[in-house]
Amino acid sequence: MSVPPGESVGLIGPNGAGKSTLLLHLNGSLGHGDGERVRVFGLPVSRPNLHQVRRRVGLVFQDPEDQLFSPTVFEDVAFGPLNLGFSGAELVQRVRRALAAVEIPRELEGRLAHHLSYGEKRRIAIATVLAMDAEILALDEPTGNLDPAGRRGLIALLAGLPLTKLIATHDLEMALEVCRRVVLLDRGRVAADGPAREVLADEALMREHRLEVPLSLRLAR
Repeated sequence: MSVPPGESVGLIGPNGAGKSTLLLHLNGSLGHGDGERVRVFGLPVSRPNLHQVRRRVGLVFQDPEDQLFSPTVFEDVAFGPLNLGFSGAELVQRVRRALAAVEIPRELEGRLAHHLSYGEKRRIAIATVLAMDAEILALDEPTGNLDPAGRRGLIALLAGLPLTKLIATHDLEMALEVCRRVVLLDRGRVAADGPAREVLADEALMREHRLEVPLSLRLAR
């Protein structure tokens, strides 16, 4: 499969299909010996290219607790840019621009992320990669464990981010709203690849791969 710049792709499939594994391969997190099979902007994901690839691919883990570890929200978001050599006013600008993009108010900058709501943690985790000026956003189950209001807010946020997005998810309604295209994976292989509404409405295909047609598409029939 290939993804052109600017496209939003939903990665769907049953448990164990390989969705999370694919995301981890995009920035070399699961080894980087086979760059001929995984390329980002034409660059093989191999050891000589890892620094550049990881700057361009922002990976947001399923659990934001795995991504947030600094004393304050500001320091969490600043961690990546600091390691790229940014400092002073330029660093502050990057952090505040990223937090504004995910609608985290400035008064939370000095808070410990672990004291915030799960939805706020999720947004801050996204901000940590936006602060790196990532060009590809790879998200693993972004709406997992969110309440309805938090889920709705995150869907609106993702839909409005003008980045290439790969979203691994079991939330098929979210995939339908955010992604024009879905890729159905099963046992590490692409089982279907096409327009979201077309693939997700295929009842026989979905049943074959232990999935269900989203309720909104069933009601629209």
